[in-house]
Amino acid sequence: MEIARPYLLFLGDVPDALAAKTAIGIVDWRKDWCLGQVRMPGCAADTGLPDMTISEGAEGGAKTLIIGAVNAGGRLPENWVESIVEALNSGLDVASGLHVRLGSILAIKEAAEKNGRQLHDVRHNTTSFATGKGTKRSGKRILAVGTDCSVGKKYTALAMDKAMNDRGYTSSFCATGQTGVFISGRGAALDAVIADFISGAAEWLSPETDPSHWQIIEGQGSLFHPSFAGVTLGLLHGSQPDAFIVCHEPTRKTMRGVDTPLPSIQDVIDMTIQCGKLTNPDIRCIGIAVNTAALDEDEALAYLAKVGEKHGLPATDPVRFGMETIVDKVSAEFGAP
Repeated sequence: MEIARPYLLFLGDVPDALAAKTAIGIVDWRKDWCLGQVRMPGCAADTGLPDMTISEGAEGGAKTLIIGAVNAGGRLPENWVESIVEALNSGLDVASGLHVRLGSILAIKEAAEKNGRQLHDVRHNTTSFATGKGTKRSGKRILAVGTDCSVGKKYTALAMDKAMNDRGYTSSFCATGQTGVFISGRGAALDAVIADFISGAAEWLSPETDPSHWQIIEGQGSLFHPSFAGVTLGLLHGSQPDAFIVCHEPTRKTMRGVDTPLPSIQDVIDMTIQCGKLTNPDIRCIGIAVNTAALDEDEALAYLAKVGEKHGLPATDPVRFGMETIVDKVSAEFGAP
């Protein structure tokens, strides 16, 4: 899938930044690929890019409108269709990470055909996956897991990959969601894979490799989330991690989108080890990544110190403070590069 750049990011009329996490993630890791953002009235998210109309973006050289917003169920709101059609009529391709196929909407399909433009459905895989086998394969793997959805698993994996490469390890980021695919150019959206093949898709994403190579795997959902635990478990079994990092947001009381109480970090450590032993008996936790965006710096440092001491693990905010302490843990547990 070749998605033409630069991108024009469409945020729609989403109610908060979490609902625009695709666009924000692209900007955080590939800002040089982006030209501007398009926001509808009532949009409460902001990537920090210049606001543009679709026609201004097209005139400025944008090649693809990226639908950078998400919602429960991955639907395409009816009031967004007009903007997508306008982009196609302005000469832009359109790329989406939603569950619905762009071409399944007649107005969008007709506009793409009329203008000879490409529709990219990143969440729909073109690869046929086998069922997972659980066979031990060479290489080392780290998986980001979470106490909830949208707590920073993608950022943790990306930051860990960068920190390990900076330290001299050979590592690669394995994208398991639509934003990660936009950022890395390779991967598969596991929440769109048929349930029987999720673990097989995870094996495909993190294949046998050189024994010294580390694959850093983006996590999905949470083992404790009643909506998404299925994809989380399949990813855990298929990725066969040697190590995992627990990702957490400290101000939440319930899981996103449901009334289920948030599990503790220890709950997640224990459950991940219990379930992960099916395909890797030596699985272990190597650190805790906390999204401290809602805390000031002193509060964040105090919280990290408290959590790290409680669990006997390095605790950090990947964005604020980096991943060096967790890389130190990798060196201590598995050896220097």
